[in-house]
Amino acid sequence: MFNIILIIISIGLITVVLLQQKNAGGGSMFGGGGGSENIYQTKRGLDKVLFIATIVLSALFIGIAFVRLLL
Repeated sequence: MFNIILIIISIGLITVVLLQQKNAGGGSMFGGGGGSENIYQTKRGLDKVLFIATIVLSALFIGIAFVRLLL
């Protein structure tokens, strides 16, 4: 049961993280990129929802994995 839940959460977590990538070109995905796109901007709208979803899903994943480890 826990394994299925962990698989579902991990797929969701991977999806949310991939959706956060702004310029999904090869160099920008690994930290490359130039000038103005590296300036910090506040998260709004969908970016903020994806950011919070990443935190919630990762906390759920860690929590469920820890419970599974103890049982």
